[in-house]
Amino acid sequence: MSILKKLFQPKKPTGTDTPKLTGTERGKYMPDITAPADERFTKHFILNGGKFLYCTDMDEVHESFDNILLENDWYEQEVYCLDPKLEKLFDGYNLKFTTDKESSFLLSVCENLIADDGSLLISSNQIKEKKLKELPQNFVIFATTSQIVNSIGEGLRGIKKKNTGQIPTNITTIKNFEPKEGAKDFMSYGSSAKNLYLLLLEDL
Repeated sequence: MSILKKLFQPKKPTGTDTPKLTGTERGKYMPDITAPADERFTKHFILNGGKFLYCTDMDEVHESFDNILLENDWYEQEVYCLDPKLEKLFDGYNLKFTTDKESSFLLSVCENLIADDGSLLISSNQIKEKKLKELPQNFVIFATTSQIVNSIGEGLRGIKKKNTGQIPTNITTIKNFEPKEGAKDFMSYGSSAKNLYLLLLEDL
């Protein structure tokens, strides 16, 4: 699987005539509904205004994370994190892990990446019972390509299967990333105006 190759090497037109659009045809920038899930997620995510850092191994994950901290001057800052595994994974950056809403950013994983609309599915496994507005302004999400699923329904079934006996609550999606004025290196979404980085690790 090579998301970047698919994304940045689009197929060249085979004909010379410009096709006429009808009411049922999709725009040329819309993702192909028959394309693989990883390609559809990537295209939808970008169409939503999203921006991710694609990594082929953990060395690249750490390099990208280091660049995020450097870009935003987040070294030796407080980081909102509820995941001990992430704290251990990113423990070499002089960060102060806490649960203070005023932290510089939230560091978290997610449940799934949704190909149909380019959204991120999260639950109480990541944010407990907090509402999005109760979390820091900035998000850094660490996910893998194996977490890409076709639809929200598929993601919900996966959550149920993984959490037999105790299904998590507070399940929601993050989508519609709109660049925030004056913060072009971030992404924001919806009325909550969250700024988000997605560290995406290839694991398939």
